[in-house]
Amino acid sequence: MDTMGAAPGTGPNTGPVSVVRRAAAKKTVADLPTDRTLVMGILNVTSDSFSDGGRFVAPADTVVDHESAVHAGLSQHYAGADIVDVGGESTRPGADPVEPEEEQRRILPVLEALFTGGAVVSVDTRHPSTAAAAIAAAPGPEHLIINDVSGMVTAAEMPQVVADGGVRVIITHNRGDAQTMQSRAQYDDVVAEVVAELQQIRDRYLDAGVPAERIILDPGIGFAKTAAQSWELLRHLDRIVALGHPVLLGVSRKGFLGELLARSGAPREAQGRDAATLALNALAAQAGVWAVRVHDVEPTVDAMKAVGALRRA
Repeated sequence: MDTMGAAPGTGPNTGPVSVVRRAAAKKTVADLPTDRTLVMGILNVTSDSFSDGGRFVAPADTVVDHESAVHAGLSQHYAGADIVDVGGESTRPGADPVEPEEEQRRILPVLEALFTGGAVVSVDTRHPSTAAAAIAAAPGPEHLIINDVSGMVTAAEMPQVVADGGVRVIITHNRGDAQTMQSRAQYDDVVAEVVAELQQIRDRYLDAGVPAERIILDPGIGFAKTAAQSWELLRHLDRIVALGHPVLLGVSRKGFLGELLARSGAPREAQGRDAATLALNALAAQAGVWAVRVHDVEPTVDAMKAVGALRRA
């Protein structure tokens, strides 16, 4: 049985890996359920993510509470998260960039401990050097997924890093970087253009030698898209699923839900968007998406099990 150590900082050893009392059996992607939509838990080791920024990194970007981050990631794992998605650079629109060296300082000790605890991990990064460092830290390619939200500005080196590492990759539709993406939300037909641009990015990975079955697609809800465009994509998820790759959906607590649930003209706070998130994820599971990326793991796992049972009936 998997066990966690004492609360971070309270035991005789206080390094990040000491949060895990003993090594657990290490899961691989092949070990994950195939009879339901998977659940990816969000672990932001950042100072400025929209929902939980600053929880593990001080605003000055100099102090990283690795032990608390590990504890949170393991808690998601034990709560049923199939994958724990670790990021060291906020990807919200308008976020400040983080140098790869700082990103790696934030996340690599967390990755090491999560692998020791038996979790399958995805690494949210747009930097090829960080992806390479994560690949080197993993027990093997089946324990790790690279999650890159760069979209149309994906670094030229990233497809080859993924191909050489033998890992799976999540390709997210996006235009521009965090500073410019929202100014590029100009579409004549958002669904058709997102489909076409996802195929363009995918082809870069295929050309680099990444097998098609290791490519996961994400329509990039909220990235270079208005609220209306995000809703339109959600209405046509079948067009993304029809491309033949596993599909990841990330709507958890995003701004378009805050707008929908506004009170007295003010967007609903991020933590008040979980019920709406769960509703959309249940519908996405019914539409056949491979995984959903969420902040609130345990109720999402329950919902995915229920939808899975319904689909099998």
